[in-house]
Amino acid sequence: MNRRINEKLISIIKAYESLVKGIDTRAQNATDRAYGGIVRAGKGKLVESIGKELIKIAWLDLGKNENRLFFINETIKIPLKKDYINRIKDPEVREYIEKNIEKMFYRIKPDVRVHIDGRFKISIECKAYTENAMLKRILVDCTLLKHIYPEASFVLLQLESQLGGDYSLSVSGKYGSPPTHTLLSYFDIDLNIITLLRGERKVDQPIHKADYYKPLELERLKRAVEIFKRILQG
Repeated sequence: MNRRINEKLISIIKAYESLVKGIDTRAQNATDRAYGGIVRAGKGKLVESIGKELIKIAWLDLGKNENRLFFINETIKIPLKKDYINRIKDPEVREYIEKNIEKMFYRIKPDVRVHIDGRFKISIECKAYTENAMLKRILVDCTLLKHIYPEASFVLLQLESQLGGDYSLSVSGKYGSPPTHTLLSYFDIDLNIITLLRGERKVDQPIHKADYYKPLELERLKRAVEIFKRILQG
């Protein structure tokens, strides 16, 4: 990677340090929101911001025109499957749904929605951490999106991992974990799992506390960029 890209990655590290090291103080001094809510919101927005920056850096490193890449912040409507109507036994309910079919949809809003040349390319779910119970919901949302956008790629970008196995040892993990593989086996989704911080998440050791702070390593960010480059080229 060239010097310009290194500088951009270092700026991500500095932003991470500033937010994570300062969020505890801001949350304790806040009067309009609960402490936990501020911490969760701050970390969530941080991961979304990092995700967008990593995509931009990967695109730049591929030598692509930046005008071809953009992000959309809109809700996606998942329509009701028509064959469901035929399975409804109550004729009144069936008739009601048929008359109101235009209102029958489910809303999904990916945390980061990447478009290339106007085409939905990558859906990124951004988490401060993920456990397998949360992964089930993510896989369901990805499955619904895949019905509408069958060519889209799916990414779980997390600061820390609570999935077990070796997801927290390397950026993408190698062997994963038994429960995670089991969940993945029931969904036709190629989910790219990217973990930014080293070491499994521990509930009683939050990283926004000084004693448990984890650094964001440059080499892990570089690896994340390489993964995004592969997905963008696919």
